[in-house]
Amino acid sequence: METALLARLLGLPQGEEALKARLGRAGHPGLAEALKAYLKRLGAPQEALAALEGLARGAVVAGQQAGLLGGPALVFYKAHTALRLAEGVGGAGVFWVASQDHDVEEVRHLHLLVGEEVRTLSLPLPPLPAGRIPLAPYLEDLKAFLGPWARDARVAYALEGKTLAEFFARTLLAFLGPRGLIPFDPMAEELAPLFLGALERELADPLASAQAINEEAERIRALGGKPPLRRKPGATNLFLETDARRLLFYEGGAFTDGVRRYTARELWEVARQDPTRLTPAAGLRPVFQDLVLPTAGFVVGPNEFRYVAELSRVYALHGLPVPALFLRLQAVALEPPIRRILENYRLSPWALVERGEEAFLGAVRGVWEGYRSLEEELRGLLARLEAWEAQARDLEPTLERPFRRFRVRLAGEGERLLRKLLRARMGRDAVLMGHLERLKRHLLPLGQPQERVYPFAMYALRHPEALDRLQEAPSQGKATLVLG
Repeated sequence: METALLARLLGLPQGEEALKARLGRAGHPGLAEALKAYLKRLGAPQEALAALEGLARGAVVAGQQAGLLGGPALVFYKAHTALRLAEGVGGAGVFWVASQDHDVEEVRHLHLLVGEEVRTLSLPLPPLPAGRIPLAPYLEDLKAFLGPWARDARVAYALEGKTLAEFFARTLLAFLGPRGLIPFDPMAEELAPLFLGALERELADPLASAQAINEEAERIRALGGKPPLRRKPGATNLFLETDARRLLFYEGGAFTDGVRRYTARELWEVARQDPTRLTPAAGLRPVFQDLVLPTAGFVVGPNEFRYVAELSRVYALHGLPVPALFLRLQAVALEPPIRRILENYRLSPWALVERGEEAFLGAVRGVWEGYRSLEEELRGLLARLEAWEAQARDLEPTLERPFRRFRVRLAGEGERLLRKLLRARMGRDAVLMGHLERLKRHLLPLGQPQERVYPFAMYALRHPEALDRLQEAPSQGKATLVLG
């Protein structure tokens, strides 16, 4: 089910009017001071500190796992959407650093395009939350991989981070802090205590939020959707970190992580001593975020939208309005050599991103004279067959359908043979193959859209104007960022 349809069916708030209607809600009383202390410890630019004043008006929040060098470019696109929307209403753009996430496979790879070669650094990270992984053991490998870029002032500042999460937050500050972006790391020592009230509330009724998710899942399923979240019997929405991070279950008045049992009082003592050890699962994280931040708008990707859509009853359980939801900007960075190749074939970068090699084949059809001649002959043949079909219908109406099927089969077979001819021609044409491979390296690296592989910091380091092009982009929709 498309996100727009799902939003309408569920009555989810979207758009600028919904955003404005949610402004003015107070966040945690200690939020501003805690964030100020956090940003000062990180040596944040003055613009980020000044942006704290916007919290009194409201926040537009985005978030992502703490990836290397800022993670894939979609991170910067999410941040840009949050900043543009916040700017429009006089609020603050906040980026939630998902430092509690322990799925290191998502964040341990860094892909860079060096010349015309895709290079990958894969770090052997332990299966711990990103806020718990020290950066020091991997620092020399990172510097060697980044080469001269490691000496860039912005990258050098980011590499001073103590943990993987701090490296990520500093990267955001280095490149987007001057626009007023405020990173928020829930595992930071200054910020983690803000969640004690939320944790106490969840421990008091540990199955209520799971039940709310399951009820909303049934509603979505009845509407024809496919809810991504579902809680097993006894599952809570809390993780406990001991020697590993494990989901807590609740039964018979006690909690268990599969290793030992705990009372609510024991878990509360754990949280009081170190609130970073008791953390929310996906079904609770956005709500915890909004219990602390004065969130008026929430910027998400299509997959995030689907799970946030399941949380309206969890929001209600905690006495919160669902924030206005916005899909993030999608963008492609276009460097000069790639732009010239695309122009040569009259091909849109988005066509290649969305349709891959098929789009290139379609573009080649348009510039290869011999192929166009064959296409025209096929169309002429099909037109003659259509006239033949009409004549046959006049002679014997009962044979109209067999004649039509024959024409359709011939059209399909002709198209298949023409495509086969194209592929054979490309296989022998080094220039065509070279152009296709180059386009894929830049726009579809590793078979994925550029924004999911390369960090935007890479483009900012290569092109001084890259951050300006991003700032000029719309807040949502699709944008082509022309560089060089």
